[in-house]
Amino acid sequence: QVQLVESGGGLVQAGGSLRLSCGVSGRTFSSYVMAWFRQAPGKEREFLGRIRWGGFHEKYADSVKGRFAISKDNARNTVNLQMNTLQPGDTAVYFCAAALATPDYYSNYKASRAYEYWGQGTQVTVSS
Repeated sequence: QVQLVESGGGLVQAGGSLRLSCGVSGRTFSSYVMAWFRQAPGKEREFLGRIRWGGFHEKYADSVKGRFAISKDNARNTVNLQMNTLQPGDTAVYFCAAALATPDYYSNYKASRAYEYWGQGTQVTVSS
């Protein structure tokens, strides 16, 4: 059974940092791309960034470029999201997701429907 489990969310003051982790299990993800999304109340799910499990190239949304960084730990089977200089507008539920790295995926990588597996989400609240 494939499982993606996020952790590390919580309450932080504006300007602070948080590090989210996504533990993956249940299959080999070497041909998959791992991504982070977030969803604020009343808004659509927003792509934040991705990293190829079998590689190192990352790609980020303009809204978080320079503040957020994705990394992976192959030994621990985790994908991490380091978030710096957090602002109240970053308050949301954060999700990790996985998609098979196909040409169709790369044409649609910002869309939720491109992802096969999802975690349950972790709440991040940034106070002003």
